[in-house]
Amino acid sequence: MTSLFPPFKTSNRNRQMVLAHRPVGSPQASDFALRETPVATPQDGQFLVRNLYLSADPVQRGWASNPALTPIDAPMRALAVGVVADSREPTIKAGDVVYGFLGWQDYALATRADLLSHIPEPRAPLSTYAGVLGMPGVTAWLALNDIAPPSEGKAVLVSTAAGTVGSVVGQIARQAGAHVVGLTGSEEKVARCVDRFGYHAAYNYKSGDLAMTLAQARPEGFDIYFDNTGGPILDTAIRNMARFGRIIQCGTAATPSWSPPPTGLRNEREILMRALTWTGFVIFDHVDRFGEAIDQLTDMLLAGQLNHDEVVESGMDQVTAALEALFSGTNAGKTLIYIGED
Repeated sequence: MTSLFPPFKTSNRNRQMVLAHRPVGSPQASDFALRETPVATPQDGQFLVRNLYLSADPVQRGWASNPALTPIDAPMRALAVGVVADSREPTIKAGDVVYGFLGWQDYALATRADLLSHIPEPRAPLSTYAGVLGMPGVTAWLALNDIAPPSEGKAVLVSTAAGTVGSVVGQIARQAGAHVVGLTGSEEKVARCVDRFGYHAAYNYKSGDLAMTLAQARPEGFDIYFDNTGGPILDTAIRNMARFGRIIQCGTAATPSWSPPPTGLRNEREILMRALTWTGFVIFDHVDRFGEAIDQLTDMLLAGQLNHDEVVESGMDQVTAALEALFSGTNAGKTLIYIGED
């Protein structure tokens, strides 16, 4: 193993963190239970993955509420990075690094359809393939460059600006010459946006009058809004967009539940009169492009042009707390759980 690989042990038992109860709103630790099963053997077309880093992501709130995606008593649907332990898939060999829908468990029996990326020869530490080089980083790269490419003179507004997606968006936009402003939920994260991620300015949306703050930050309005929250922040941002601006809808973290549907301001006249383009982006529609995005992001990372923060906890028992921290806003970077030597 190279220095990019963490140490890890093998076992004939597979610990799984299963969904024991259907969550009401955001998942809580009490919604999960730990169980053990024997390690499965791959059949033709399958491979066995020894998971090393389990991911906690905001999208899991939706996955946990959907019986079709996460049945009761099944391992929590989750992204993870692991090393192939055994393979009966001709294009995947033992020792390869893979990232995808591998679940909260020590071992995953997978097929190519479960993967987002296959990394036979890693160029960066394995943990990065679940964060800055994984779904969050690829989301930032593809959504921004495809829908609203930043350029010199453009003003870009980003919500959850200190998060794993937002922090990458801010750095890409800054390097393209845009004026970049971030919104986040604490003074500590405001400082991190400016000092670490290169934002020209950042603001705590929880303090002060957000509409006034945005109007003063960019009197002529923002050309691009990369939104990860929706809700009242989106309502305010729309009213501070420049004409012909573009909104990228990448998340709706401000809404804990869509049943019943939430109500709010009517935005259609703002869209009409400002001639805005408002486009949704779902990363799983673009799995075939993960490779190209990872290559670009890796080049930036290795050149020292892409800062990222990771919070790595150790132990299977930490996964539920890591998920709770995301929804309470107490996390300080991409949240991963290392289980290689647990």
